[in-house]
Amino acid sequence: MDISGSQLRKQVASEVKKRRLIFLTVILLSFIYLLINIIFGDMGLLRYRELYSKKTHLESQIKEIEDDNQQLRSQITSIQQDPYFKEKHARENYGLAKPGEIIIQYDR
Repeated sequence: MDISGSQLRKQVASEVKKRRLIFLTVILLSFIYLLINIIFGDMGLLRYRELYSKKTHLESQIKEIEDDNQQLRSQITSIQQDPYFKEKHARENYGLAKPGEIIIQYDR
């Protein structure tokens, strides 16, 4: 069984084509795997967008809370230092009155 030169060349060329096909298939599958992992993985684009949205929402909540805190600090300072504000706060929020005053309440 002697293989002629042309048959050997054809067989070698066929083997080279098979190897190239296998190599390209592996490269293509690896690329697809990486692409899917970049988009859908634990640290992928979808997770990044979700975390970015959550971060933005939390930052806005922090800003609102800081504004509320600043307003409360200003009210505390006003109550501690301004006797007129203290009286107004006591009257409006707690329904208190000076001795001898009558409180009249009505529904709107």
